[in-house]
Amino acid sequence: MTKKASNSLERVLAVLEVFSEDRLEWTPEELMDELGYSRPTLYRYLKTLKDAGLLVSMPNAGFTLGPKVVEMDYLMRKSDPVIIRGHGYLENLTNQYSCTALVVRWYGTRILCVDSVSSTKNPISSYPRGRPMPLGRGAIARSILAFLPKRRLLPLIQQSIDEFRAVGLGDTIEDVVESLRRVRKAGCAVAFGEVTPGVVGIAAPIFDAGQSPVASICVTIKGNLVDGNAIDQISGQVRQAAADISDALSRNRHKN
Repeated sequence: MTKKASNSLERVLAVLEVFSEDRLEWTPEELMDELGYSRPTLYRYLKTLKDAGLLVSMPNAGFTLGPKVVEMDYLMRKSDPVIIRGHGYLENLTNQYSCTALVVRWYGTRILCVDSVSSTKNPISSYPRGRPMPLGRGAIARSILAFLPKRRLLPLIQQSIDEFRAVGLGDTIEDVVESLRRVRKAGCAVAFGEVTPGVVGIAAPIFDAGQSPVASICVTIKGNLVDGNAIDQISGQVRQAAADISDALSRNRHKN
C-alpha cells in the first residue's frame, strides 16, 4: 500500500472515530468543521462508508453508525480468541458467586467489555459491553496498566492523573507507578466502589504470548456480599483464570 493510500485510509477511519456516546450523529457540515476535510473529499468518504453499511443517514438528518457495525460485532463474538477462551471461566465464576464476570479488551488507549455473564438478579454496571471504561479508576484498568512497559505507562498516568488522585492511588506520577507496582506484584487488582458505587472489582491481566496484556478478566460483586477472606478467594480464582486463558492463547499462537 502506498503512503498516499495509507493516509487516505487513515482519513476515512478518522470519520468513524468522531462518533462517541456524546456525539452519536453528525451532519456533513459539522464533520467538515471537525475534521478539516474539503466538501468533495468528505462526501467521497461518506459515500464509501455508507455503501459499506458503516454509516447511515436519513433525509434532512445527520449520519449515524450503520448496521455493518452490528454485523462485525456478531462476527467478533464468534472469532475473538479472548472471548472464546474466556467465556467458560465467566460462567464458572458466576456459578459460584452472585456476581458479574467479564472479559475486557485493551486496544490503543481504550478498555472496554467484550463479553460478560451475570448471576445477579439486577446486575449493576456503569460500563456495559462496548462502552469504554476510565483508565484512572477501577480494578480492570489497574490490572492492565500495572503490566505495561514504562514508556507506554507514563503518558497514560499523566493523562488520567486527576482520577488516580481522586481514588487515592497517589498524588504524583511516581506515587501512581509505585501503587501499580504493588498491583503487579500481587498479580491482580482490587478496587472498592471506584467505578460503580457499592461494588467491588477484582481483575487480573490476560496475555497473548507477549509481555504486555491484551485483556483482563474481572469479577464485580456487591460489597455487602464479601469480606476479606472471600475477596482473597475470588482474587485467586481470577488470577488462575487469567493465567489459564493466557496459556491457551499462547499455545494457539505458537501452533499457528
